[in-house]
Amino acid sequence: MATAGLRERKKQQTRQEIFEASQRLFAKHGFEAVTVAAIARAADVSAMTVFNYFPTKEDLFYSRLEAFEEELLSAVHQRQPGESALAAFGRFMSVPRGLLASEDPDVVEQLAAIVRVIADSPSLLAREQQIYARYTASLSAVLAEESGAHTDDVRPWVIANTLIGVHQALVEYSRREILAGTRNPELLRRVRRQTRRALDLLAQGLGDWGA
Repeated sequence: MATAGLRERKKQQTRQEIFEASQRLFAKHGFEAVTVAAIARAADVSAMTVFNYFPTKEDLFYSRLEAFEEELLSAVHQRQPGESALAAFGRFMSVPRGLLASEDPDVVEQLAAIVRVIADSPSLLAREQQIYARYTASLSAVLAEESGAHTDDVRPWVIANTLIGVHQALVEYSRREILAGTRNPELLRRVRRQTRRALDLLAQGLGDWGA
């Protein structure tokens, strides 16, 4: 048991080292210019080891979004009795997460570097659309199961597309602000204001659905 635990911690450490090495290289050279071989050298592992943990460079760059998806689905699925899907989603989106929540200047600039890398990479932007589509499909499945919707009922799909669309719009807004030079705490205030506006708009039509 102890050996298995040690092995798992070692795997997590290796995964984290690969991720951190890749982020440094992406920020310095851009996503397209960095090879898996370069990432492997920077992390002191083989290229095969990198592929064992991350099938593609895009998977490596966006690896932490898996946790975000799980948290989002859990927030909706585990909402309190009588709470609507929109309210649960809004509660989740109203809490800043990750680098966006930090006011540490170094962390803020790290976020800005990531935003620039994404903005300059067609392949990352394309993969991002695939990730949004996956979020939408997963959320739609949760809503359909909970509501007992028939397979020909489009409402869970419409609502999932709408909610993930809000998330996508807020991400795009945040990036535009960051690229324009806005930093925390002003950035966070602006994002929160836009979040409230979006949720207030949706509440006029979706407020009670799924309660």
